[in-house]
Amino acid sequence: MKQRLTAFFCLLFCCLGLSLPLLAGEQPDSLSIKIGQMLMIGFRGTSVAEAPSIVADIKERGIGGVVLFDYDVPAHSPLRNITSPEQLSRLTLELQALSKIPLLIAIDQEGGRVNRLKPSRGFPPSISQAKLGQLDNPDSTSAAARQTARTLKAMHIGLNLAPVADLNINPLNPVIGKLERSYSGKAEVVIRNLRLSVNAFHSEGIIATLKHFPGHGSSTTDTHLDFTDITASWSPKELEPYRSLIASGYNDPIMTAHVFNKTLDPLYPATLSKATLDAVLRNQLGFRGVILSDDMQMKAIADHYGLETAIQRAIEAGVDVMIFGNNTSYDPAIASKAVEIIRSLLQRKIITPERIELSYRRIMELKQRTLFPSL
Repeated sequence: MKQRLTAFFCLLFCCLGLSLPLLAGEQPDSLSIKIGQMLMIGFRGTSVAEAPSIVADIKERGIGGVVLFDYDVPAHSPLRNITSPEQLSRLTLELQALSKIPLLIAIDQEGGRVNRLKPSRGFPPSISQAKLGQLDNPDSTSAAARQTARTLKAMHIGLNLAPVADLNINPLNPVIGKLERSYSGKAEVVIRNLRLSVNAFHSEGIIATLKHFPGHGSSTTDTHLDFTDITASWSPKELEPYRSLIASGYNDPIMTAHVFNKTLDPLYPATLSKATLDAVLRNQLGFRGVILSDDMQMKAIADHYGLETAIQRAIEAGVDVMIFGNNTSYDPAIASKAVEIIRSLLQRKIITPERIELSYRRIMELKQRTLFPSL
C-alpha cells in the first residue's frame, strides 16, 4: 500500500508540473497515463479471476475507474458484479490492488428503484429520492444518505453516482419521474435535499455526483433507448440546483445528460456540446470540478454517432471522464478502442495534449483530495 501511495504522489506532482524521481524500475508513458485516467469501464465478473478484460484495462491501459452493476442488461442475467457484501468487498479490494493510481470505483446507489445494493443480497434497505423529497425532512434525508455512504465505505466504493439533481417537471418521465428518482419539481426542495445528501456523503468520505446536467426531469423519453429532445419542455430553472450548489463550493463531479436541447445547442446533445458544458456549466455557472459523461454506450449517443465522433465531441465539449458501462451493449475491448481513438485524435491534431492535460489535472486533484486527503 505504501508503495502505491508513493507512486500516486509522484504522479500527482508530475501532473502539477513538479519534478520528482520515478520509482525504481518505472518508466511510464505519461500520455498513456493521462488518457487512461479519462476512462471509467464496466465489466462482467464477481472477482478479478472472472474478469480478465478489466484486469488488462487496469494494468495495461491504466483506466481511471470502474463502474459496478448488480444486473447484466445485455445478458438478461442477475449475475454481474454483486452477489453479497463479503463478495463485493473482496472484489473492490482486488480491483484497487491492481492499479498504480487509486481507482474511482463507482456505483449508482440512489435509493429506491435505482439501487444496485439490494436487501435481497444482504444490503440495507433504501428509500427513493422522491419519498425523501415528499418528507422534506433534514433528519430523514441525512440519515438515508449517511446509511448509503457507510454501506459504500464498507464496500470500498469511493464514488456514488448520486444524488439526482433533476427537477421532477414531468412526473410521467419514464427514466426520472416514474422511477421516483427526483426529490421534487420545486427547485428549493431539490437544492435543500441535495445539500443534505452531499454533506452526509462527505462526512463518510464518499464522493457525490450531481446528475443529469443540464436537466433530464422534463423529458418524455429515455436516453438509454433513444434520442431525447427536451427543447420544448426544458426551462432554465432546471439549472438552479447546479447554480446553487456550485456557488456554495460544490466541487465533486457532475454527470452530463445525453439530452438534446436546441435552446442550448442546435447541433449536439449535452454530453457532446461545448455550448452546454463549457459555456454554461464551466463559464456561466463557474464549475471547476470533474465532468463525467453518462454512459457513452446508451442509445441516445451510440445509435446516432460513431464511437470516434462521440469520443472526439465529448472531449471537445469538456468531458473529463467518459463512462463506458458495458451494460447497454457489451464490448470487452471498449477501453482499448477508446484509447486508440484518443491517441489517433492527438496524432492528427484534432485534439491537443493540453486538452488531455486539463482533464488529467482535474481527475488527479479529485483523487488526491478525496481518496487520500492526508497526502
